Amino acid sequence: MRLQITKTKNSESFFITKSYRKNGKSTSKVVEKLGTLEEVIQKANGQDPYEWAKNRAKDLTKQEKQQQKEILVQYSPTKQISMGDQVSFNGGYLFLQQLYYQLELDKICKTIQEKYKIEFDLNGILSQLIFSRVLYPGSKREAFYTMHKYLEAPQVELHHFYRALAVLSKESTRIQSQLYKNSQKVRPRNNRILYYDCTNFFFEIEEEDELRKYGKSKENRPNPIVQMGLFMDGDGLPLAFDLARGSANEQTTLKPLERKLLDDFSMSKFIVCTDAGLSSTANRKFNDIQGRAFITTQSIKKLKKHLKSWALATTGWKLSGSTSKKEYSLEEIQVLANHKAIFYKERWILEDGLEQRLIVTYSLKYQHYQEKIRERQVTRAQRLIDSGQVLKKSKNPNDVRRFIKQTHVTKNGEVADKQQTGLDETVIDKEAQYDGFYGVCTNLEDTVEEIIKINHNRWEIEETFRIMKSEFEARPVYLSREDRIHAHFITCFISMMIFRLLEKRLPENYTYGEIIETLREMTFYRIDGEGMIPTYTRTNLTDDLHQQAGFRTDYQIIPQKEFKKIFKETKSRKITTK
Repeated sequence: MRLQITKTKNSESFFITKSYRKNGKSTSKVVEKLGTLEEVIQKANGQDPYEWAKNRAKDLTKQEKQQQKEILVQYSPTKQISMGDQVSFNGGYLFLQQLYYQLELDKICKTIQEKYKIEFDLNGILSQLIFSRVLYPGSKREAFYTMHKYLEAPQVELHHFYRALAVLSKESTRIQSQLYKNSQKVRPRNNRILYYDCTNFFFEIEEEDELRKYGKSKENRPNPIVQMGLFMDGDGLPLAFDLARGSANEQTTLKPLERKLLDDFSMSKFIVCTDAGLSSTANRKFNDIQGRAFITTQSIKKLKKHLKSWALATTGWKLSGSTSKKEYSLEEIQVLANHKAIFYKERWILEDGLEQRLIVTYSLKYQHYQEKIRERQVTRAQRLIDSGQVLKKSKNPNDVRRFIKQTHVTKNGEVADKQQTGLDETVIDKEAQYDGFYGVCTNLEDTVEEIIKINHNRWEIEETFRIMKSEFEARPVYLSREDRIHAHFITCFISMMIFRLLEKRLPENYTYGEIIETLREMTFYRIDGEGMIPTYTRTNLTDDLHQQAGFRTDYQIIPQKEFKKIFKETKSRKITTK
């Protein structure tokens, strides 16, 4: 800071000013108005007024360096704000940026950039695509135009974004493999247990192409879709993904991606956990060799007759977690009325040349849950009957119309339109007999408790897809070129990886929705020449975000120099335990 004196014909005025840079240009501002010469003489209290004023400037400079100076900002109700001058920015991305660099994604981008001799900033584009996917999801064009919302922005153009997509698509396997290796430095990976699931994403188009095909949409949309198969580790962190044609049987998507883990990820021994829809005999056999294993859900309804009779038998049930060999009947379990207890029975079976262990569990809690679900569905079915609508038969096995009895002929045997005659009690009773029962098949000899625990954690991969589709708005997809479509999902995959890692560093009591919304609301107001004022509400979550990151942005004002330190820290690959 320096002393500035302005002289007029009749007086001298003293000011303390400081220089700063704004939009790359040097400018200055008044920090403190000391007054006229007469006023300064009074303040100097016998000292030389000029020396006193110079010392005051030195004191303010020293206080600023020590971050002790009180900052006073003057605003005028008659002065308009500058045209086009942005003063509000998002800073929540800094917590994502820290993990982005700890995963060494900048290093990955540098390697790719050198390989293809790219002149534009690939690292800047990828980081913006990821931050925007989490905070302001939308199209790639929108990601470009939302760059100004962040405290920093790369110097790139819109066409660079689309050129980058083609490169990211070509290097998808390399990125996934390297990201897996780098992530182990950030957090140890639980790669003993792998969860696999497959979902699909629809496109707002009518014509199919090589990748986007008509198939069974998870959202029941009449649009072409692509299949996305995803592996997740035992802690819920994304591991690898691949895309397949929308018309492909999802059971066929597992082997190609698993081979990628074996070849490109240098993984060999692991347990693959899937749901019943992906548990074909071929997939089970594929994971019954060379140290691999499987755990998969098994539909009780689809068991062979003798196995179904055994599974639903009222006797032979053991209490999970108990060392006692006592066996219970379903009647005894009802009398115990312990809703937290899980009872089980097991046996080894040999089918299609595959020996596997069938575990069937039963719990009152799960029984009551299924009863409530069906009661609501039956209520909805009755409403449809009362409405008198002519209903078409649905192929969805969970559609409530399965509970409606229909007739297609008159009393005289003549052909007639479909008519709803009431609820089909036979179907309702048939489904009720499976309430409370749950089946799992595996080739492992671990305890039943361990098998149940592993299978229970499948919910995390289902939640991962839910976050992608809802919070990250990964669908509908508007891109048309296959390479750009693949690049879209690689950015979604990386975004999910970074977000999950951040989530793991925070206490478990926060939902993913709360975390994302808090990051979006962490905004700052810029004071030219001084720093940033937080305009968000400080909460326990913002405290925990700062605690795990090792820096704070929740002071009344963060000086410019301090923010430069934060920028530098979030771009460091150094990983410290907070």
